[in-house]
Amino acid sequence: MTAPKNEIIAALKRGETQLGLWLGGASGTIAELAATAGFDWIVLDGEHGPNDLRSLRTQLRSLEPHVPVAVRLPVGADWMIKQVLDLGIQTVVVPMVETAEQAKELARAMRYAPVGNRGVGAAVARASDYGADADYMANANDEVALIVQVETAHAIENIDEISAVEGVDAVFIGPADLATDMGHVGGYGPDATHPEVMAAITHASARIRAAGKPVGIFAGSLSDIAPFHELGIQFMAVGSDVRLIREAFVDRIAKARAEL
Repeated sequence: MTAPKNEIIAALKRGETQLGLWLGGASGTIAELAATAGFDWIVLDGEHGPNDLRSLRTQLRSLEPHVPVAVRLPVGADWMIKQVLDLGIQTVVVPMVETAEQAKELARAMRYAPVGNRGVGAAVARASDYGADADYMANANDEVALIVQVETAHAIENIDEISAVEGVDAVFIGPADLATDMGHVGGYGPDATHPEVMAAITHASARIRAAGKPVGIFAGSLSDIAPFHELGIQFMAVGSDVRLIREAFVDRIAKARAEL
């Protein structure tokens, strides 16, 4: 056997729009519920969610038979990339990438020599079924994917250079951090719909697509999905476990009280 096909990037390369879910609760039970809900992909969040390698592994065991999985790291550290790849993750999302130099280093960390510097430990890692897949390394470089997040005005300024980096497979725009960095924060948090923020998102999406790379974004509400799709954005998160569960709780108690 060899490394399995990366279904997330394969679908994006075919031009398909992929709607996904962000899981930040670090819950194996929630992962089980999400696995068969019909999402095209799921991102396990290690940046803002309390995930570690053990919780990621637990969730992977529930998700992998049903839906492609990516992991967002806290930061773009080589050793973190190495560990999640060895865990069996094929798509890695790295936040707060602002320069082409950063992107190049991340791309190298994703892949084995001679094109990269990923450490060779697959023979004892979950990625190769703990050595049962003796041919894992034969095509591993082809089936891993790096998605960099651009989330600041500085990153938008460098969007052409970042998008052009070989080994960057897609670029994900972070609207909340971008709005905050641009100074558009109100009483309810970042205003990602502010005209200046939307102009930056529109510009970034066009430049990323011009470089031949898929574009991703987090749609904060259902009403954002169609406008983002019109910009050519294919890779959209349409919810997160924490927010969806809280909304369900709030809705249920409000409706219950209305029955009294």
